[in-house]
Amino acid sequence: MAGEPGYSVLERTWARPTFEVHGIAGGFTGVGAKTVIPSRATAKVSFRLVPNQAPDKVLASFREFLQRNRPAGIRIELRVLSASPAVMVDPNHPAIQTAARAFSDMLGRPTVFTRSGGSIPVVGDFANHLHIPSILMGFGLPDDGLHSPNEKYRLENYYKGIMTIAHFFEEFGR
Repeated sequence: MAGEPGYSVLERTWARPTFEVHGIAGGFTGVGAKTVIPSRATAKVSFRLVPNQAPDKVLASFREFLQRNRPAGIRIELRVLSASPAVMVDPNHPAIQTAARAFSDMLGRPTVFTRSGGSIPVVGDFANHLHIPSILMGFGLPDDGLHSPNEKYRLENYYKGIMTIAHFFEEFGR
């Protein structure tokens, strides 16, 4: 089985730290043959952090790993485009429970909580500075291919999402 030993598939998918390579480029990429050795190469990567992982420590460890494993004579530049701490929302918080009821009321089925990674830096800011939970209400389906080249989203889910959020605000305001 692939993945981190000792964890279930759902734990690996939803709750464990990850390192992803999103793209690698270098050398001649045009049409036709070329035997030139590239002078530059780039890779775009990201990390999914989990609670108790500090972005600055993860970046320092990655920077050290790159330097320790770079071939002699190779220069490495690491550019950080964004970094934010991980947050885990408490599903038992009253606001989250109200959101779960709004989902159930509008969609006619019990709410299922999933743990999922994403990059929404303001969520960490709200948690760390305002000490309030973020209510993350997703209306996409597992096969929507979120952020993929062939991403889709059903209009029905869009309109149900609007109604669910409105219902949540009504209920939370009571």
